[in-house]
Amino acid sequence: MHQFELTCCSTADMTLDFFEKNKIPFACFSFTMDGMEYEDDYGKSMPLETFYQRIAAGEQAVTSQVNAEKYCEMFEPILKEGKDIVHITLSSGITSTYNSAIIAKNMMEEAYPERTVHIIDSYGASSGYGLLITYACELRDAGKSAEEVRKWVEDNKLRVHHWFFSTDLTSYLRGGRISATSAWFGTVLHICPLMNMDHIGRLIPRFKIRGKKKVKEEIVNKMELFADNGTEYDEKCYISHSACLEDAEDVRDLVEAKFPNLKGKVLINNIGTVIGSHTGIGTIALYFLGRVRED
Repeated sequence: MHQFELTCCSTADMTLDFFEKNKIPFACFSFTMDGMEYEDDYGKSMPLETFYQRIAAGEQAVTSQVNAEKYCEMFEPILKEGKDIVHITLSSGITSTYNSAIIAKNMMEEAYPERTVHIIDSYGASSGYGLLITYACELRDAGKSAEEVRKWVEDNKLRVHHWFFSTDLTSYLRGGRISATSAWFGTVLHICPLMNMDHIGRLIPRFKIRGKKKVKEEIVNKMELFADNGTEYDEKCYISHSACLEDAEDVRDLVEAKFPNLKGKVLINNIGTVIGSHTGIGTIALYFLGRVRED
């Protein structure tokens, strides 16, 4: 039995099997389409294929964060069992759910003063957030204490690099992240924005790359530039994608060819419904450990 419970949010975009196998409870974000609210629950409320088909057809999804009440519902049974909690949240740079988790922490620690709820801002999203949780899980399973895991995550979370590109600018236009003019020129000229997450967990456009083949090569070049030990990198690497598996597999093949010492094969996950509500289809993200993100 673990000394404490590790928890997170559904937006870590791993798999349901991962959470069940590793006994990691998660709080579900939610989204609304055509007036109906659905949980971001790995296909139980709405199959992911259906979700992206509806997005591709022009429907929009409005997302809702996890509130303090929902966090309390997840935390309280754990605290009643006499366990402390290490909870890692989606980046505060793209959502205010970290603040909700802090409110829940204060409420729960008042109700259970002998217990501690550690809240950590991941400064990450999707399977980059999931990569951080994977390492935390391995430390937990190795017998580390809640405080030891908390400290490692805080000390290393900015070493998790998140690089994204999109081959479809529709949702970026709808969400107001690019102008109509930029979207038109980007589409006509086959521009694929290459973005990453900065040191406070914000998604920042970095480069405008022309052509899908070129941007796939460039995202792997960024891994070579920033990963621990360059092409000798020997840690984990994750990819997530929004309804563009073939493109994700192309990037995986490029990574595995350039980085022969990876710790296992590159893991490909789906971008879930909440993150996918903002990216739309055609987004690929690459995650790995590297030097500390400084901007």
